[in-house]
Amino acid sequence: MTDAVLEARDIVKRFGAVTALGGVSFDLRAGEVHALCGENGAGKSTLIKLLAGVHPHGSYDGEIRIDGRPAAFRSTRDAERAGIAIIHQELALFPEMSVGENLFLGALPQRFGRIDWDQVYSRAAATLAECGMALDPATRVGDLGVGQQQLVEIARAVAREPRVLVLDEPTAALAGHEVGILLQLVRRMRERGVACAFISHKLDEVFAVADRITVLRDGVAQGTLAASATDAGEVIRRMVGRRIEDYYPRRQAAPGRTLLAVHGLELTPPHGSSRHLRGITLEVRAGEVLGLGGLMGAGRSELLMHLYGLWGERRAGSVEIDGEPYDALDPREAQRRGLALVTEDRKRLGLVLQQGVAFNISLSALPSLRRGVFVDRDAEVLRARAMVDDLRIKAQDLEQPVGTLSGGNQQKVVLGKALLTAPRVLLLDEPTRGIDVGARLEVYELINRLTATGQAIVLASSELGELLGMSDRIVMLCEGRIGGVFARDEADQQTLLAAAMGRLERAA
Repeated sequence: MTDAVLEARDIVKRFGAVTALGGVSFDLRAGEVHALCGENGAGKSTLIKLLAGVHPHGSYDGEIRIDGRPAAFRSTRDAERAGIAIIHQELALFPEMSVGENLFLGALPQRFGRIDWDQVYSRAAATLAECGMALDPATRVGDLGVGQQQLVEIARAVAREPRVLVLDEPTAALAGHEVGILLQLVRRMRERGVACAFISHKLDEVFAVADRITVLRDGVAQGTLAASATDAGEVIRRMVGRRIEDYYPRRQAAPGRTLLAVHGLELTPPHGSSRHLRGITLEVRAGEVLGLGGLMGAGRSELLMHLYGLWGERRAGSVEIDGEPYDALDPREAQRRGLALVTEDRKRLGLVLQQGVAFNISLSALPSLRRGVFVDRDAEVLRARAMVDDLRIKAQDLEQPVGTLSGGNQQKVVLGKALLTAPRVLLLDEPTRGIDVGARLEVYELINRLTATGQAIVLASSELGELLGMSDRIVMLCEGRIGGVFARDEADQQTLLAAAMGRLERAA
């Protein structure tokens, strides 16, 4: 390893009376990947914004150095000139423009005073190929999926040929194969001598690419570790002060009567989609967590959305709630019968980002808050405040737009919205996706509290560890069918994966 390309020395950053960074030091060396781990609110984003020039020189104490010399970034442009490229969580692409235009926006190649479109698209094709992306550079960005757009954002940073590449939660919106593309790209950048900072709450990804790991907690560095000399348990302990053994704190409750029963369900998808569900049979009892797993495309989300009245046409089979037939007509009927759904994509389907905390929490329960044709504002605020306190949602006030909250607190708002309908069966679709370790533990503890009071939970997750750690029984789907059903104590990751891939002889 060479000496540090970039150093942050004894950085202190305050926002009013709040100290976001309390004397943090962090450095990046050429040809290494240095991971930065910590809970939401630990100070990761603040540190990144300092390196990017978003928080300008003079707004913090301490020093940033490039190649051993002091640097004074007064804007993001100054940081870019120093060779720093940062990929933020939020996309900054122009959807009406092509992939090629987005890659070189602000530096489009010209010839004779005009944009050289042939060069734009040939260079874009070369950059995409280098990044392992099979995309047409003439494609309109708005026509791409969120994961592909994230890859374009990453390719745009690579096109700048940076000396320092900072990736802030780069895989949050990526599918499994896209994550592989991204991690391979990070390795290639390291081989080219680029200094990479990798911020992620997914520790398997961190250990797949990182050379060193720095852990932040409450704005203070908890140490820098060689990735080869530590493990996930130690990183988690430094992040949250807990042991790895406490990561999945499932407390089983005595199961009661069956609250949700599905028998031989056959579903035809809407709009000509090819994703069918066939022969789905399962049940979940009061006080029980039923894990629902499977590979991407297996039908987890589609099954939950159908139960909530949002997806597919029933061709055969039946559903019962508390022993009574249920037809899953629409979400209002689902809520009336005691079902609530926490969707996989909270920003697109679960929240109105520009609206406040109280507005979002009360959204599903408006019928119970209505007084004539108006909403009882006092009752809405009272119930929202109680939910904020119960779920420990960190917000300035009830009117703070949820789009400005951390990912973990946004997820708590989505959960609060569901819980305000007082469901008997709670359908959770990837409830811990995109949130940090501390927020995950709070979600898990909430699951324990709910099942202790007799609620039934269906937990759909793509993480086998989460299914094994938090489920009482597990149903694995394989290409729209049941691949296997397992008790908590008879499954391991290898068995679950075999069931998800259709390689398990014993089927439910």
